[in-house]
Amino acid sequence: MESVIERIEKGHFWKFHGGIHPPEMKFLTTNKPILQLPMPAELVIPIQQHIGEAGEVIVNIGDAVVKGQALTRSTLPISVPVHAPTSGKISAIEKATIAHPSGLEELCIKLIPDGEDTWRERTICPEYKQLSKSDIIEKISNAGISGMGGAGFPTHIKVSTNAQINYLIINASECEPYITADDLLIREHSSAILDGINILDHLLEPAFILIGIEDNKPEAIQALKNATKDSDKIKVCVLPTQYPVGGEKQLIMALTGTEVPSGVLPTTLGIVMQNIATCFAIADAVIHDTPLIKRVVTVSGQALEKPQNVWALLGTPVEFLLQECGYPQQEKKHIVMGGPMMGFSLPNSQVPIVKTTNCILAPSEQEIPNDNQEVECIRCGQCAEVCPSQLLPQELQWSAKAKDHQQLNTLNLFDCIECGACAYVCPSHIPLVHYYRISKAEIRQQNLLDIKAEKAKVRFEARKLRLEREKLAREEKHKKAAEARKARMNSGTPEANNEKSAVAAALARVKAKKAQASSESTSSTEDSNIAPATEKNPQVAAAIARAKAKKLAAKNRQDTPESQTTENQTSESEESTVKPDIVDDKKAKIAAAVAKAKAKKLATTNKSDETSSTSSEKPKDISPADAKKAKIAAAVAKAKAKKQQADKTKEIEATSDDNVQTSIKDEVAKGDIPDKKARIAAAVAKAKAKKQQAESK
Repeated sequence: MESVIERIEKGHFWKFHGGIHPPEMKFLTTNKPILQLPMPAELVIPIQQHIGEAGEVIVNIGDAVVKGQALTRSTLPISVPVHAPTSGKISAIEKATIAHPSGLEELCIKLIPDGEDTWRERTICPEYKQLSKSDIIEKISNAGISGMGGAGFPTHIKVSTNAQINYLIINASECEPYITADDLLIREHSSAILDGINILDHLLEPAFILIGIEDNKPEAIQALKNATKDSDKIKVCVLPTQYPVGGEKQLIMALTGTEVPSGVLPTTLGIVMQNIATCFAIADAVIHDTPLIKRVVTVSGQALEKPQNVWALLGTPVEFLLQECGYPQQEKKHIVMGGPMMGFSLPNSQVPIVKTTNCILAPSEQEIPNDNQEVECIRCGQCAEVCPSQLLPQELQWSAKAKDHQQLNTLNLFDCIECGACAYVCPSHIPLVHYYRISKAEIRQQNLLDIKAEKAKVRFEARKLRLEREKLAREEKHKKAAEARKARMNSGTPEANNEKSAVAAALARVKAKKAQASSESTSSTEDSNIAPATEKNPQVAAAIARAKAKKLAAKNRQDTPESQTTENQTSESEESTVKPDIVDDKKAKIAAAVAKAKAKKLATTNKSDETSSTSSEKPKDISPADAKKAKIAAAVAKAKAKKQQADKTKEIEATSDDNVQTSIKDEVAKGDIPDKKARIAAAVAKAKAKKQQAESK
């Protein structure tokens, strides 16, 4: 440790790999004091201006806010709030273009200033040492302070470490061309910066505090030496000008000779680094209770009439700064946020100033010509020679084009600090940093997807195990319950006997239900085999009805006694009523056949009686007078027989017709056949009966 301090006191520093010496171009703004600007017409405040998660919006559209009021609330450790830069009214909470190389839109709070610039109530605390460390850290967090050198890492996380800190390094190098914001801040506010350094010393208790600054800032160097002359712990380290000595790993290497390995945080090596502007913001927050609502921004470039360092409220549109610095009203080209090496082109001039914005560059066509077209790599190797992180830029570019993320990780893509030194020396004008930024974004997105997929897998496996445990528990519970029930049933007590009876009854009911269901399914199957045939073919149903009628008629013909005639006719009429499918003319035929048979039988009986009486009464010798009398008697008997036969026939016909009519009327009453149809059937039956009678005569 003593050797490091001895080397620093002698002005001997370590060298880091690579580095370049681009034109500084700091003369445009280095001799001009920081300018206070008028209030813009509208402020657009992104809710996320740092590395980590965005805060939760706690204001609504139409709310009146005061200067310093919190607009968001931190919900996670790696999160800081944003505040109202002035008093006014919330006009909108919507997405707008933010300060990012992608040009994407994010949620922003739009504030219209009221011109009064009214502050919220503040508590001034000049004796910060009376506060506990946790209170100071809470003040830093509530003030929304994050790294103002470009990274934007929440400051309260860095100062909350419990590790033993050997070196607290304050980065005041400001190595990038054009930018002089930290230079002017040191010259004008060195005492406030020293307060911030002392607060960090109180929190971290490092062995030494090293302020690294390049030798091209003589006035700032002198201001720091004057401010720290009474402290032996603080060392102002004047480094030779070389880009990018302001990088975290490069400055640590130059001051301490310690190389930070890939993927290792400096805190694990006992080193913490803070930017000079962050120290100023810490002093303002802890002592004056002022949140981070403004910062110094260098507005430079040969296209401007009045390049200047300005105090810019967070959320101020870039267009407003350009107008205040005399940007000509012409087509805007190459508006860059940040320096020429690490900055990025803006999609439009309405992008707002954020906590990490230290420069707005408006170069002329001579400074950044538009005719440098990208060509194929010639493999000269100059990019690898100047890379301060000792990477292989050409191989990284090939893998980035091929989207080979695995190879990019193997080549340590995330060790790239995006300093732009490789692109600066490339004779093929390849925008190497552009490829690296795109690949980093793709890898981060894929990593997020992988993390989500892994979490989903873990949740699925946990659910699967939980369901399996619940299943086993249920089975075990049922098993124990069955064993307990069996033990109770075998105990021989009255309760056990009742339980056995209940189980037996339940089993019997189950078996009965199964048997009933089986028989119902069988009968339904048989019915289903017959019913479709009769429903689909009415002729089959009619044939079945006719067969039944024929069978019944044959049975009636076998019963010859006359006493059964009326009963047969009645049964036939009843049968016809029960079976409405039998055709009506069949009834008439049956009735006519019965009447015909009876008539024939009666005629035969009469003829035999007449013959016997004639033969028995005729004498052997008959006188003419007797013969005449006999003929008259025979004629009378014949006439009586015919009359008797006619009367009986009418009686039979009437009986048959009555039976038929009764059957038909019954069917009509039941709705089986209409009245008209009944009348037609009766007429047909009567006609057929008369015809049969005529044939018998």
